[in-house]
Amino acid sequence: MNRNEILEQLRQFPYDPAQYWIITGAAMVIYGLREQTHDIDMGCSKEMADLLERNGHLHKTSPDGRRSFRYGELIEVFEGWICDEPVEIEGYQVISLKGLLEMKRGLGREKDQRDIRLIEEYMKENEV
Repeated sequence: MNRNEILEQLRQFPYDPAQYWIITGAAMVIYGLREQTHDIDMGCSKEMADLLERNGHLHKTSPDGRRSFRYGELIEVFEGWICDEPVEIEGYQVISLKGLLEMKRGLGREKDQRDIRLIEEYMKENEV
């Protein structure tokens, strides 16, 4: 998905944008750090997680008690997953660059190492 496709998916997502934030690969696309991503990962408030559960969306529960939900084929929602504060872009909350960098460092996968370099370079060039 490119940036426009992500934004279209968000427009169709029937939950309150104040209750969720875009993270990981989709955030990188929204910031222009990458051209595409395979899916949209988002964090959400406890209230939205409760609503997703009440609406019948199946979830997994992590050892710390947080829930994660699949919403259709393209969206995965993680209760409470955020680093730093989100910023508003195009009317949606998106993890800050600082938070994205922290999140990617915490994940520590090989693919995250490439993303870390892209984020650091962008932040340096743009004095963020």
